[in-house]
Amino acid sequence: MNRDYFKSKLFLKFIGSYLFILLIPLILATVFIYRNAVSNLQSEIEQSHLNQLTQTKTVIDGRIKELNDIASRISYDERLTPFRVHDPYDSRDSILALNNYKATSSIIGELFLYYHNDPKIYSTQGMSDLHVFEANYGFQNWRHEDLVKELNTAKYPSMRPADIVVRNGYREQSMLAYNVPITPNSPNPHGSVMYLINESEIAGLIESVLGNYRGLTYIFDNNGNILTHSGNGESLTMQEAKSLFTLAPGIHNQKINGESHSVVSVKSDKNGWSYVTLMTSDQFFSSVLHVRSFIIILFFIIVLVGAAIALVLARRQYSPIFELVNFANAQSGTDRSSGNELDRIRTTLQDYSSRVDLQEPYARNHFLSLLLKYGNTQSLTPDLLEAFDLQFDQSHHFVMVIGWTEAEDQQGDLQDRQEIIQMHAQIEFPELAAHAYGVELPQLDQLALIVSFNLGDDMLEFSHVRQIVEATRNNLLEMFDVIPMIGVGTCYSSLDQLNQSFIEAYSAYEMRMSTGQGTVTFFEKLSHSQDQTVWIDNSVLLKLSQSLKQGNDDVAEQMIHIAIRDLQTSELSSLLMRCVCFDILNTMLKTASELGIQNVLQEVGPNIMSGSLDELERNFFILASRICAQVERNHKKEEHSLMDQIVNYIDTHYMDHTLSLETISFEFTISPSHLSRSFKEKVGINFIQYIWQKRVEAVMHDLKTTNDPLKDIIMRVGYLDTPNFIRKFKKETGYTPGQYRQMHSQTENPETTLNVD
Repeated sequence: MNRDYFKSKLFLKFIGSYLFILLIPLILATVFIYRNAVSNLQSEIEQSHLNQLTQTKTVIDGRIKELNDIASRISYDERLTPFRVHDPYDSRDSILALNNYKATSSIIGELFLYYHNDPKIYSTQGMSDLHVFEANYGFQNWRHEDLVKELNTAKYPSMRPADIVVRNGYREQSMLAYNVPITPNSPNPHGSVMYLINESEIAGLIESVLGNYRGLTYIFDNNGNILTHSGNGESLTMQEAKSLFTLAPGIHNQKINGESHSVVSVKSDKNGWSYVTLMTSDQFFSSVLHVRSFIIILFFIIVLVGAAIALVLARRQYSPIFELVNFANAQSGTDRSSGNELDRIRTTLQDYSSRVDLQEPYARNHFLSLLLKYGNTQSLTPDLLEAFDLQFDQSHHFVMVIGWTEAEDQQGDLQDRQEIIQMHAQIEFPELAAHAYGVELPQLDQLALIVSFNLGDDMLEFSHVRQIVEATRNNLLEMFDVIPMIGVGTCYSSLDQLNQSFIEAYSAYEMRMSTGQGTVTFFEKLSHSQDQTVWIDNSVLLKLSQSLKQGNDDVAEQMIHIAIRDLQTSELSSLLMRCVCFDILNTMLKTASELGIQNVLQEVGPNIMSGSLDELERNFFILASRICAQVERNHKKEEHSLMDQIVNYIDTHYMDHTLSLETISFEFTISPSHLSRSFKEKVGINFIQYIWQKRVEAVMHDLKTTNDPLKDIIMRVGYLDTPNFIRKFKKETGYTPGQYRQMHSQTENPETTLNVD
């Protein structure tokens, strides 16, 4: 990992964003899992309590039923009739019988038998008066009178809530009193059986319901009175406790004293008693401590792994940006480690985009120039066609060359010429199903048009070409004060033959330059020799001559091949064919002489006309290739000489703010596109960069040697936009002009620094 990455705020943002994307679902998942674990545990505990309460209810219902059964058996037991219990002889059997009934149930603390309006009450201890019973069993909250009344008037079984009972005057016990009228279910009972039950016996049955959890368990009678309760939770007020009785059977969540509680309620369908447990809900969260610890450990492990993954992903995402930033810094000549990387990349791209926009017309023109020279359709890739907005999907193609005389150019101005070039960069002829692309030729007063069109079934090819040429000529006449001369090449169905059409158009253009202004010459209409069976077609010789002048050895070889092939298919004698071949040789030698190439024949040798036609053709190929090579060398030499003059001119006039590619091309009578391409080949950088470099060097010199105001220095070197110059100056040098002056004035001339300050 490159340590420079961590100095980048953007890289840290990438890491933070990945961690944020990781942590949000992780936190949500953790909370969900934790809540789900708590909820499941709570549900399990509540369901367990519900089951235990139901089981406890069943047990207590069974015990109460057992007591009712005992009371029923007592009512029918002959040993316990009123007569026999009062008989001194049989009373012993009665006491024994009561003891036997008491022993049948483990929850009975004491058992009493009472007959209505009897002053006596009977127990396992024997018979005693009611006032003696009161002395031996004193209820704290149940008066003796109410107790006796209950024994005499009760018609239904009833359970008295737990109360403190003082036995024998000193022993206190918490007991419940269960009174069952006898005979049971009789509308007119004649007595009662009362059971005293230790509260611990009933409480013991409900103590295990809560287990280790803090809380309370209540048993309510059918009137809502608390029969007994058990547990280790905080005590409730009577009102709060009775509010639990009103809850329907099931599981509930209820707020008590502002704290959430889980309440489980069960109701007996035998006697209407309610069994309720109460627990605080926060216990469930503490009960999943092991789950929480596991989740926390897992959470941190995932965070660490996620951080490592986020670091790797952030590095992969930032790496190309880092490379682009380094590239941008390298291109701007600075090494800025601070600031926003995206802004630096955006600035660099904008700068490159402006350069591309500026150079695109020249690149497009250069591409079309190569197409005219070589006719190589392999270079027409879809990406390149799309970049230059070109389409060559029509069925027919031809080239026309448009030019003006020097007199016309002198009468016009630079603005008119630029408008003509812009207008002809791309022309549409909708009514003729055609469009054309303009190509600036090296000569300032010449322009080539590559025309493509679709030919309908009912159209004549030459007629359609004539209409397109006329439409082009009329546009020039209507929009500009220019009378053009136009040479039109042959129409072909293959783009590979565009170079031939261009040679033909240039030949036609040169044939009629001397005949007057405003002429249109079609290469197809040029005069041919009278006897086609003897003489070589003049059009072939014209194209051969023009291809040599253009330095295009491909077309020259094609023309030589066509001429030799026509001779081979004729019925001429060998001597006559050899004589006709002198026309080809004379054409090449004449063209070489016009081009100032005098020694080419001596290089070929005197035996050029010897041998068979095939050997003669190969010799002609060699001669044409040498002429074209010399033409290319002459062109390059002239261009280098011209570029030297142009560089000297720029070095002298770069402070002129009107200096531009167009003004220099007009000054030296060459096209801007040709000037742009040739200048970069000569100097190594493009025209605008060269002028900028010259102006920056001059500004640097003046900043170090003068105290003139910055605005005056910038305007003096021909740059009118001061803020833009300062921005570009800082981008290239890393300093503002003021910083640059201060830095160099401190190191080179301390006195100047004081003056500036």
